Amino acid sequence: MIIVAQRVSTIMDADQIVVLDRGRIVGLGQHAELLDSCETYSEIVRSQLAVEERS
Repeated sequence: MIIVAQRVSTIMDADQIVVLDRGRIVGLGQHAELLDSCETYSEIVRSQLAVEERS
């Protein structure tokens, strides 16, 4: 099954997450792995958490 999502909360428990930036794969792995290894994914997570905290 493939899921396309913009919200991290939708995919956090996925077996495999593919991070795309301008059509290029910049990260591949699980949530915890990507937090450590993919700056793009980490930035997305931080920005979404900041929005949730303001709500």
